[in-house]
Amino acid sequence: MSIKVAKSARELLLKEYRGVLSTHSKAMPGFPFGSVVPYCLDEQGQPLILISRIAQHTHNLQKDPKCSLLVGERGAEDVQAVGRLTYLAEAQKLEAAEAIEAAAERYYRYFPDSQNYHKAHDFDFWVLKPIRHRYIGGFGAIHWIDQLTLANPFAGKAEVSMVEHMNADHAKAIAHYVELAGLPKTAPAQLAGIDSEGMHLRIGQGLYWLPFQTPCNTPTQVREALVFLAHAEHWPKNEVADA
Repeated sequence: MSIKVAKSARELLLKEYRGVLSTHSKAMPGFPFGSVVPYCLDEQGQPLILISRIAQHTHNLQKDPKCSLLVGERGAEDVQAVGRLTYLAEAQKLEAAEAIEAAAERYYRYFPDSQNYHKAHDFDFWVLKPIRHRYIGGFGAIHWIDQLTLANPFAGKAEVSMVEHMNADHAKAIAHYVELAGLPKTAPAQLAGIDSEGMHLRIGQGLYWLPFQTPCNTPTQVREALVFLAHAEHWPKNEVADA
């Protein structure tokens, strides 16, 4: 399995922000139970979900944490000709106050409305710890992937600082990214997150991941990448996808 395959699978996980969570049914033993959940990636590059304590999938995970998250490219005319990823995992509820605080800070940037129902109802953060992955990149492009996740070098204060700075002082640059990428202009775009391979923009309720031309491992490299894109006349390599 090549590094390129793992990168393509990880980019699919980044481009999407919702998938089908399959758990082992507690009410109907032996049957899989599928439900749609939004997610973002945590500091280790693992899917982070916020789910209700009364939800069926939560009861299922409490009984058996083994699960899978199916993520596919949406909007495709032929779903069998595009990428899809089955992320096999064991779900783990976050218990430590520090971990919950870090999860909330990042998740709220991606899904601002979740802050209201998280505080008003009994919701908890869970992280999907990877076991193995099945990635299909199209007809005949079928792979098992053992290692897929990539830690975010900016998770925490560095990412918050960059995101807040861009949203407060560089709205024109963000609007330029939207124009370059051909993203919808239904609402002003906000930077939601930054990882080593790209950035997430939030437009209304939609999330869009835009790749950097080359990976960034320091805030200085991120700044250089953002400045480059602010002056670009077209998106590098045309690798934009709706999340």
